[in-house]
Amino acid sequence: MIETQQSLLAAIREAVRGPGWAPGRRPTGGRMPSLDAATGWLNSPPLTTEGLRGRVVAVDFWTYTCINWLRTVPYVRAWDEAYRDAGLVVLGVHTPEFPFEQDVDNVRRAIEDRQITYPVAVDNDYGIWTAFTNMYWPALYVIDVQGNICFHHFGEGAYKESEQAIRQLLTEAGAGGRLPEPVIVDARGIEAAADWSDLGSAENYLGAERTDNFASPERATPGTPHRYTLPPRLEPNHWALSGEWTVQPDAVLLHQPGGRVADRFSARDLHLVMAPAAGGSPVRFSVRLDGQPPGSDAGDDVDDDGTGTVTEPRLYQLVRQRGPVAERTFEITFHDPGVQAFAITFG
Repeated sequence: MIETQQSLLAAIREAVRGPGWAPGRRPTGGRMPSLDAATGWLNSPPLTTEGLRGRVVAVDFWTYTCINWLRTVPYVRAWDEAYRDAGLVVLGVHTPEFPFEQDVDNVRRAIEDRQITYPVAVDNDYGIWTAFTNMYWPALYVIDVQGNICFHHFGEGAYKESEQAIRQLLTEAGAGGRLPEPVIVDARGIEAAADWSDLGSAENYLGAERTDNFASPERATPGTPHRYTLPPRLEPNHWALSGEWTVQPDAVLLHQPGGRVADRFSARDLHLVMAPAAGGSPVRFSVRLDGQPPGSDAGDDVDDDGTGTVTEPRLYQLVRQRGPVAERTFEITFHDPGVQAFAITFG
């Protein structure tokens, strides 16, 4: 990224992830900006704002490792399927957070994994993001047939309200007699809604630019290989490293087999955004909860015995507690070098 993009991304991270951020709507108004800054298109030839006049448009800003977006996409998918024939155009805008999310092949794979069939603008240079003055993943903008932005929602939730806005604009456009019943969404796996009532841990980056509560006894030394150890005990919502790692601006990089990441958390789900070694070499790992294999509490990307493999850069679901949610100590041990770990998230 050029320097201006780095500064923009730092500001975005502060706004999206920082203390006090609360998803929700902001005042409506304004016109739908140009889409000309897209660096590519998937599932569609290039679209233009002018060419979309006369259609109701739902613009969904996303980045494919964002757990908040992953839990919203089943609703966006359902709206596309339900209302496409009534005149709705759902437009995904993929604006990357991490460097590997700029790789169009990775985005294409995510589109296939999430069964997205609506058009997706690739926004690697943040051009569409900037034109919308957007600051959030995910962000939904609903636009009427004249090109006016009539509704916004940032973050998860407000699905009924968002769908009502879509239905109202379609009705005003003359499609009222062709509207199906409101959608019913049964989100499962990684897309299932968070267990908000038991969610006691917040997302945390692992790189030096933005991390909280690092608890290894050794002081973090960004930019150079350093050997770290785990403390005898982790406080709630603290994390630590063991083994030889380089703390990078946006990730931690493991140099030798046997490195570990530990975190004391309270949530039903635990996810880790990871990338394999350079060149895509797989990295084997083992997960432990309170020192034991996770068993029935294993996430989608882990076997009951705790084993798994980092094969591609994405978000990995490592824990889903099936019974009552309790505070636990999570540890992941990597049996091969080269893995990068970017962020830990919960649900």
